[in-house]
Amino acid sequence: MLGGVENHSLPRTAAFFDLDKTVIAKSSTLTFSKSFYQGGLINRRAVLRTAYTQFVFLVGGADHEQMERMREYLSALCRGWNVQQVKEIVAETLHAIVDPIIYDEAASLIEQHHAAGRDVVIVSTSGAEVVEPIGELLGADRVVATRMVVGEDGCFTGEVEYYAYGPTKAEAIKDLAASEGYDLSRCYAYSDSATDLPMLRSVGHPHAVNPDRALRREAVAQGWPVLDFHRPVRLKQRLPGLSAPSRPVLLAAAAVGAAAATAGLVWYVNRRRRVAA
Repeated sequence: MLGGVENHSLPRTAAFFDLDKTVIAKSSTLTFSKSFYQGGLINRRAVLRTAYTQFVFLVGGADHEQMERMREYLSALCRGWNVQQVKEIVAETLHAIVDPIIYDEAASLIEQHHAAGRDVVIVSTSGAEVVEPIGELLGADRVVATRMVVGEDGCFTGEVEYYAYGPTKAEAIKDLAASEGYDLSRCYAYSDSATDLPMLRSVGHPHAVNPDRALRREAVAQGWPVLDFHRPVRLKQRLPGLSAPSRPVLLAAAAVGAAAATAGLVWYVNRRRRVAA
């Protein structure tokens, strides 16, 4: 149980949510690969590679070494991208791509925490240009995300200014607690990955969501709640005020969905190649 409405005479509290596989069913950054391809930011090979990376991420999660490789790959990939173009692509495709893959259970939790008077903070390793619009879509009060260095020409340099990962997530939460007056002993945190153990350990109410093996072991050992989120739902169905259209998406299994997406991308690229010929 989340408890009742916050007593405003007490210190403020917050609920901190990892994003990928905790609030949404896929990797927020990799999910936009087809849109980035159509916008001319990446080539066909990069589309297929990100589709495969998404598949691996969905099936087995990502440990520290895999996350580091993903960071290096994405940093190199986005070098030279125009930041304004990235923001425009994300804004244009946000509802169609992200809306159908939001976990119903996560959306309910966000609503419950807000009803209890707690702030909701999204804390994600993905880039701010992707995470901030998703946070706004979800009604989050604040967002902590990776920030890339932007050159004088308005393009990414490929260097990372701030990497929201592992211990740095916990540090960001502590900084927010200091600036916003949160009592971390009364705060909540949710994540699917053992790489977020520092974040989970920094609050009084940690929760493991769709946990990888290492996080599940730790959660069981510590007696933390283990939650199973498996119902992606269109946010429009929960918040009728949202007007952007979106196709319903039902995922029988994440691995099957990812494999189908990869096959679809292969078909799409081959079709484009035949048309061009």
